[in-house]
Amino acid sequence: MPTSMPVPQARGPLSATLVSILRSSADPRELTAAADAYEVARSIDPTYDILRDDDAQLTLTLLYELHLQGIENVSDAWEWNLDLLAARSRLETHFEAAIVELVGKVPSSGDVVADLWAMTAPSAGPGLASFMAKDATIDQFAEVLIHRSLNQLREADVHTLGISRLSGAVKAALVEVQSDEYGGGSAERMHSRLFADTMRAVGLSDRYGHYIDVVPAVTLASLNALSLFGFHRRHLGALVGHLCAVETTSALPSKRYSAGLRRLGFGSDATLFYDEHVEADSVHEQIAVRELAGGLASSQPHRTDDILFGAATCLAFDDLLGDHLTSSWEKGETSLRE
Repeated sequence: MPTSMPVPQARGPLSATLVSILRSSADPRELTAAADAYEVARSIDPTYDILRDDDAQLTLTLLYELHLQGIENVSDAWEWNLDLLAARSRLETHFEAAIVELVGKVPSSGDVVADLWAMTAPSAGPGLASFMAKDATIDQFAEVLIHRSLNQLREADVHTLGISRLSGAVKAALVEVQSDEYGGGSAERMHSRLFADTMRAVGLSDRYGHYIDVVPAVTLASLNALSLFGFHRRHLGALVGHLCAVETTSALPSKRYSAGLRRLGFGSDATLFYDEHVEADSVHEQIAVRELAGGLASSQPHRTDDILFGAATCLAFDDLLGDHLTSSWEKGETSLRE
């Protein structure tokens, strides 16, 4: 089965230009020119929301994917094309500003470990995970899996980019967490493989990127925020904070997702991914917060605010996606693009 992302349908002029370029029928400088025009037009419109712009988010997704699993039938030579990098930089400027506005001011007490625990404490409200445990239909479960698939089928890969930028005990802490994500060297236990098993069990395709055409901009934006942190050394702290938020907010929801799948009659082939995260992330959260984030903040204090910003970004996008799912279902609509 191919491991690269299939070429998606364009969602506007920017992504259409990029797809044309990647298929070698256009000049890469056309995308730079298009991004320039896009930048001017959007700066004039004060209501423009790049986080929900399908065209911009798909374009960013594809530009980042050139550095990851690649795109089907697209030459790897495009990865470091200067014109594509220039266009990506223009989009990233607006994207990063929108993330900063979304997250707002992140309070800091000076104790990054305490701040991370406070930020990621379980909510008192019912939340999406409780709904999935008690009330979600199989179709709703399938939608959630589709939204999550673009990241979970490559789980750990972007966070792993931080390893080469760390040293000593902090590097060792990240390696310890990531080793478990990759199944401790066993391909069958890799978390991405377990997620693929879940998708197949509920009747979905487990091909990487298979559902790129049906996930909305908010899903792509969540994916792109992580890529933004992973590909920029200046955001090393944000990458670490993002991982902390993932690890500290995973165990309890995973327990509820597993319960929901069992309620619907599914067995361990569908639930093992979530069962694994109940146990693993209870351990990972301690390593990630205390040894990784705490160690990084201690050795490089200038990254403290960025660590908290990365965690807050992860939580904010989780909320955006959760709101999109629940509001769609409350209206009797699918959360996917049709």
